[in-house]
Amino acid sequence: MSDWLSSTWEASWRPFQYFNFYRLLLAVLILLAALLPESQISPFHLASFSGIRWVVLAYLSLVFGGLLLAIFWRHRFNTQLSSQVVTDVFFVNFAMFALGGVGSGMGTLLLVSLAAASLVGRGRLVLFYAALATLATLLTQIYGILEHKFDAATIVQAGFLSAGFFATAILARLLGQRLMLNEELARQRGESLENQSRISQRVVERMQDGVLVVDREGCVQRCNPIAEKMLGDLPVGARLADHALALAEILMRRRERVAQIEFSGLDGQMLQARFEETTSSAGEVLIFLEDIGRIREQAQQLKLASLGRLTASIAHEIRNPLSAIGHAGELLREERRGDIHDRLLNILGENVARLDRIVADVLELGRRERVQQIEQLSLAEVCARFLEHFWVSEGLDPKILELDVPGDLTICFDPAHLHQILWNLLGNAVRHSRGAAGSVRFYACAGANGERVELHLADDGAGIPEADREQVFEPFFTTHHKGTGLGLFIARELCVANGANLDLLPATSGGHFVISGRTESCQQLVAKGVRAAN
Repeated sequence: MSDWLSSTWEASWRPFQYFNFYRLLLAVLILLAALLPESQISPFHLASFSGIRWVVLAYLSLVFGGLLLAIFWRHRFNTQLSSQVVTDVFFVNFAMFALGGVGSGMGTLLLVSLAAASLVGRGRLVLFYAALATLATLLTQIYGILEHKFDAATIVQAGFLSAGFFATAILARLLGQRLMLNEELARQRGESLENQSRISQRVVERMQDGVLVVDREGCVQRCNPIAEKMLGDLPVGARLADHALALAEILMRRRERVAQIEFSGLDGQMLQARFEETTSSAGEVLIFLEDIGRIREQAQQLKLASLGRLTASIAHEIRNPLSAIGHAGELLREERRGDIHDRLLNILGENVARLDRIVADVLELGRRERVQQIEQLSLAEVCARFLEHFWVSEGLDPKILELDVPGDLTICFDPAHLHQILWNLLGNAVRHSRGAAGSVRFYACAGANGERVELHLADDGAGIPEADREQVFEPFFTTHHKGTGLGLFIARELCVANGANLDLLPATSGGHFVISGRTESCQQLVAKGVRAAN
């Protein structure tokens, strides 16, 4: 046996037990033959030898004892195997001598024993077994010839039988080595497959997408935790139709070859499902579930990352020329040359201011300011100061706004951020309203659970088209020729940074935005805001 086989060899107790069962059955049959009348077993002449029964009983006892040891005391495998082979060699040679030598055919029993021992044995021991059987057979036959009991020509038969012993041992050993190699290869491949299965299972569990494996009948075979979060508890064998009817219907209509569908999940979230056929003989189908909201958020994050890199490189290149143009316009304004000259300077100043505002919005978008000063604010006081500044800066009639903010409501927010959010929302509302008294309604109320406060801002304008409602919070989306498309996006980002939400509510006319902020202790919110920002 090679060094590799020697290092990986393990005792084959189960085959050794089967070998002992065979020997026990053989001993029982020989004992029965010895007990039967001579007339029924005349070819064997067992009854002619008076002590054969005691020899068979002794052999039966040794075999039975070896079987018990192999079952209940699995130690010293080579010693047990060698002792059993030696027992077979001496018993078979004793039986051959009693029954007339090699011509009795008893020697063939040793071939089976040697073959079995060579299959389960280790290394050069198998050659020792063959040599022991050969030496015992030749000595038995020579002794019988010298005692004038056997024909001298039978020594040739003994030689052939001895050669068969070695041939059987060597061939069985080669076969055993091949079996050991295949067994070791199968074991290694099994371990590799198990390791790959564990890694794949861990990867599937860690995936941000839901994964389902469904059979032909539409029953779930396995799934990852994300899929259960999207669709609910999915035990093995559960019918997919009971949890996601749209998925099950598409799965059953395979002829349509639908690549992917969109449907509503457990909590109303929009999901996207992709189907992948497998090469499994059971016809299993892989279903990948993706959260559409998360996909859009990732796309937005990629867009913002690209925008951040862009704005960092062009900010100074744009602002420096703007400053120079604005300064030149102020110098020209000191020279009075007529109304046309003043109008041109006004146009120049307005566009410089507009460009500067666009650059400021883009820089703020790339910077995405962190929350620095969260305070517990009185909504009535904050709104009063804000509106006073807003009407003066914009030069608008305060009658456009209908205000209703109770004095006992508070909100945890960064004052600068809340000021900027309200400025963007109110500016949009005033611009899109009819401009009459009460066209814009600004009111606040406590949330349903009492832990949040809601600020509502609605106008009586034309409203937002249904096709644009999902895009109003995306960067650079605008329907106004002078807008940058960043106001609502920045407002929502600042709300998120302060632990609040900004949503567009359905309305029969005009636009209706609501800010939902927290009223809990500012210390808790600051900690949450800092963690979210980090």
